Amino acid sequence: MNKILLGLVALSAVVFAEVNLKSCAGCHGTTWEKKAMGKSAVVADMNASAITTALLGYKDGTYGGAMKGLMKSQVARYSAEDLNATALLIVEQSKK
Repeated sequence: MNKILLGLVALSAVVFAEVNLKSCAGCHGTTWEKKAMGKSAVVADMNASAITTALLGYKDGTYGGAMKGLMKSQVARYSAEDLNATALLIVEQSKK
């Protein structure tokens, strides 16, 4: 049941991902395997909850180090639901 739900949530994020996640690959890698600009955590090593926390924290300015300003501008226009769905999709992509 959890896999079905995760699949449905991931599918609902596909349009968002096509527009947005491709631009992330330059810094984070196509399977989220890179430290962005040598400074971030490796996103592939994070779970969906940690990714959501990071994305929402970047959005509200409560999370981040050296790249906080850059990331805040990347996520500012998205809702919490968009960012949560994106975290789930990132986890799925990082398994490939």
